[in-house]
Amino acid sequence: MSWPALALDFMVARRPRRVLGYALLAAALLVIVVELDRFRDTQESLRRLEAAEMLLTSTRPAAPPQREPLDAQLKQAQSIVRQLALPWAQMIESLESAARPGVALLQIQPDAERRLLRVTAEARTPETMLDYVRRLENARGFSAVHLVHHQVQLEHPRQPLQFAVQAFFGGAP
Repeated sequence: MSWPALALDFMVARRPRRVLGYALLAAALLVIVVELDRFRDTQESLRRLEAAEMLLTSTRPAAPPQREPLDAQLKQAQSIVRQLALPWAQMIESLESAARPGVALLQIQPDAERRLLRVTAEARTPETMLDYVRRLENARGFSAVHLVHHQVQLEHPRQPLQFAVQAFFGGAP
């Protein structure tokens, strides 16, 4: 049995070129180039606008400060200055000159605006407390010294007498 002879044709027949395909490819490439150019222009315009906006916002004068918060801050600053300008050395010296055994100072509260000093202390006996108040009356720099309140500390084993004294400092009230 024999096989029929094969006819091999190595030459491919030429197909007609597709002009329409090449035309569409060229048109698409042209659109891409045009759109890329527009994109670059848009980005450059955006950068310019952002730079202009930054210049406008940075050179814009600040809004005038509100008066009320400044007044409150000014009062607070003046209060701090008055507190710092208190005659601390004289007050401490006067308190030390009135000190005596049996009296322990617990708290010193100066009020710079009213020139008032409030002293909280503990004493062993009522006589010691009254003697301390008299000594404060005679101390240099204090005036109108008076006992504000006193209370026996019952929860403490020795039951000390806690009291508060108020005095004006730096002259008459």
